[in-house]
Amino acid sequence: MPKHANSGFSRLTRTHKLSVAGVAAAGAAALALSVVPGNAADHGKTQATAVENAQPAAFSAVGTAGRTQQATIARQADSSAAKGKAEAAAKKAAAEKAAKAKAAAAAKAKAAKARAEKAAASRSAVRTAIPAAAPKPAAKPVVKRVVKTYPDNLDGWIRESLDVMATKGIPGSYNGIYRNLMRESSGNPMAINLWDINAQNGIPSKGLLQVIDPTFRAYHVAGTSWNIYDPVANITAACNYAAAKYGSMDNVNSAY
Repeated sequence: MPKHANSGFSRLTRTHKLSVAGVAAAGAAALALSVVPGNAADHGKTQATAVENAQPAAFSAVGTAGRTQQATIARQADSSAAKGKAEAAAKKAAAEKAAKAKAAAAAKAKAAKARAEKAAASRSAVRTAIPAAAPKPAAKPVVKRVVKTYPDNLDGWIRESLDVMATKGIPGSYNGIYRNLMRESSGNPMAINLWDINAQNGIPSKGLLQVIDPTFRAYHVAGTSWNIYDPVANITAACNYAAAKYGSMDNVNSAY
């Protein structure tokens, strides 16, 4: 039995052993107080003293275990705080690094935009400085001048005369011209009157409309021949004279 009891005791922890020792000491003190002789007052005082002396030994072991546990908890708290502080510092550093990267990217983009705007302004200035080539004038349309031809006969002579008269603003009609020249020369461009008063005065009437030389020269129309026997020149000059004196060859119905 003693050996068995010692074996159980050896398995107790140091804290437990200290506690048991304290309890044993307290019990011994109490036993001592019970056998100490004296009066009641002295007995009570002695018993209190013994208990007071035993209590520190009992609670000393308990306090040591608590302080050890508290130290362990404190170390764990310090470790946790240090870890949290390190994580916070890492997050702050990462945030600062991201902010710097973002600021650098923004600055780079702003610089690129400024360079692009400067280049565009430079190109615009070059375009302004170099005047654009003047547009070539539109090619003038080629106007084909149609040369009108007339038959070399009485009808052609009258029509050509009318076209010349139209450009000069000389009035007259085909019928008025035809009617008067047929009366004056029967349509013969080489006709000449050698018997009337003009002939007697040395200035005979000549051509289709029997015009005298002074009248032909005075009323000659530019662009026609100066030959008094030329059919177109003779008709045009006579119509110019009739327009000045009678308003139009259409108003002439006899010698004029």
